[in-house]
Amino acid sequence: MMHNLLLGSFIAAMLLVSFPKSGAAQIGMQQMPGYPSGSSSSGAASRNMTEAPTILSLSELRVVPEDFARLLLAPGFLVGLHVLDDPDFAGTYRVDQQGDIALPTVGTVHVAGETASEARMQIRKQLVDDQILKDPQVDLNVLEYTAPQVTIIGEVITPGKFPLLVPRKLVDVLALAGGPTILAGDEVQITPASAESKSVLVHYSKGANPKTVEDVLVSPGDTLQVKRAGIVYVLGAVNRPGGYVMQEEGTLNVLQAMSLANGTSITASTKTIHLLRRNPDGTEVDIAIPFKKITQGKRADVQLHATDVLFIPTSTMKAILTNSQSVLTAAASASIYAVATH
Repeated sequence: MMHNLLLGSFIAAMLLVSFPKSGAAQIGMQQMPGYPSGSSSSGAASRNMTEAPTILSLSELRVVPEDFARLLLAPGFLVGLHVLDDPDFAGTYRVDQQGDIALPTVGTVHVAGETASEARMQIRKQLVDDQILKDPQVDLNVLEYTAPQVTIIGEVITPGKFPLLVPRKLVDVLALAGGPTILAGDEVQITPASAESKSVLVHYSKGANPKTVEDVLVSPGDTLQVKRAGIVYVLGAVNRPGGYVMQEEGTLNVLQAMSLANGTSITASTKTIHLLRRNPDGTEVDIAIPFKKITQGKRADVQLHATDVLFIPTSTMKAILTNSQSVLTAAASASIYAVATH
């Protein structure tokens, strides 16, 4: 009897322990309708993850070029027009090849060459002049635009085509291509896109004050060519013969060229050197330069031109003496070797 009583109490206790757990589980499921099994915190996390993209899209930032407000409308542009309290004008309009947009009731309006603000004022004026609206509130936005470009070639770091929305200063446009290279000269040729306009040659130097070319503007569609600096050749009795770029703002004198060539060799005849120059008509001339007097400050230095050739002759006497010293040095070395080996 006692054994049956203990067995019954044990079974009852097990039932009481198991039923509350299942009941709590059912209540938990009812509190989260529509969500899979799991804690409420995990459900909240899932909900935040799904809503995050929507929040980001609403606060998305768009970067526009700094010159966008001054962008001139051109064929191919797509603009959005909205007139307050008159939905008939609301819509998008493509600027045609003539630079016009066709508006209901108003007709064609020429907007090419104007900013969005100027075109908006023109449309507003047209609505008033045609007595369509008394005081229209017009909103015009550029939705699509064809980015005009400028072409930069020649001695720049990264030649190519670059977007140019409005006319900008020459120094700013050259910065788009990384600036001039070390081989760049002091001339920049600007060729307009229009065939009727002539090319302009601008003297520009990396070391010069940018204010000297501050008034030079480059327009969209122009082509810039940064020309290479001139090269002067130094040949003959110098320590490092070769061609040298005229880097000093496109100028180079005789002393500077000789310095680039590491000076004259020990066999050089420094009294008179020769400058070989080609004239514009193709003829060549040999100019004798008193190099020794220039180094002594008795004569003014000579400015060189592009493609000039400096030739430093060899002194026959210095060459003989140098060769004699070489022979004597070789003979002395041979004598010492002979004595050492016997």
